Amino acid sequence: MSAVLVVHGGAWAIPDDMAQASVEGVKAAACEGFAALKAGGSALDAVEAAVRELEENTVFNAGQGAALNVVGEVALDSIIMDGRTLACGAVSSVKNVAHPVSLARAVMEKTVHVMLTETGANLFAESIGVVTVPTDALVTKFEREDWNKQKSYDTEVMDGFNSQWAHDTVGAVAVDCAGNVACATSTGGIRNMMVGRVGDSPVIGCGGYADNLSGAVSCTGHGESILKVTLARLIISHIEQGKSVEEASRLSLKYMGDRVKGAGGAIVVSPSGQWSASFTTARMAWAAVEDGVLWYGLEPNERKREQ
Repeated sequence: MSAVLVVHGGAWAIPDDMAQASVEGVKAAACEGFAALKAGGSALDAVEAAVRELEENTVFNAGQGAALNVVGEVALDSIIMDGRTLACGAVSSVKNVAHPVSLARAVMEKTVHVMLTETGANLFAESIGVVTVPTDALVTKFEREDWNKQKSYDTEVMDGFNSQWAHDTVGAVAVDCAGNVACATSTGGIRNMMVGRVGDSPVIGCGGYADNLSGAVSCTGHGESILKVTLARLIISHIEQGKSVEEASRLSLKYMGDRVKGAGGAIVVSPSGQWSASFTTARMAWAAVEDGVLWYGLEPNERKREQ
């Protein structure tokens, strides 16, 4: 069967001056992840490679370019999951690791736990030799300037989806030639979020889920809303009931909007190679590679093709 790799750069009201860079960023990440598949890598290798590329791109709110919390600190969250075994690893509130997705994979492969948080996650990173960086190295001039303008915490972030706030979580899903699926999600959270806040991204079944029996999902959008409806697992549940990946995403995002007034997006891939990229926000940068063809989009119902 053919391998497929899909990535997203976050579902939110991406401003015009960031639109092109966001599209180019997800296209580059999709190609990076698919290259791992072509080289014989697993779906797990592919989603890690794609998300690492996005974490290095300061356009996105993950790794470098992360949002700052209410006291001006970086707090990174990430998850990765292997659909073949249901093994998964996650980290939350990590301070000085450039690639939290790789740290999440290390939690999965080198510990008996699923999630490590804050100091414990950083201590684990040091114990296995993960290269750390000064926290300030993860903060862009743009983010620092915007944070200084918006120091007051906006309750709309908790009460619903305010599209003026950047929720550009990044993520990837893949299926390899053996039919194994995987997902990965990474984020810097919400600008001016409370200290200690953890969103949906590192929570299994919310920010991501992968199971060879049904498919792989990576979610983005208003984290509190995604947590309330366990969005990734909800999408998988619809697939298990016979819905296509596109219909499962559409129904689940509509339910989240109707039930808790939350907006967001999701990328999905099935073990047979079906895939979708859906969102209820103004925009979501996404890209997919299948059979050597690159697909991408930004606006609702947009799907462009590039050889």
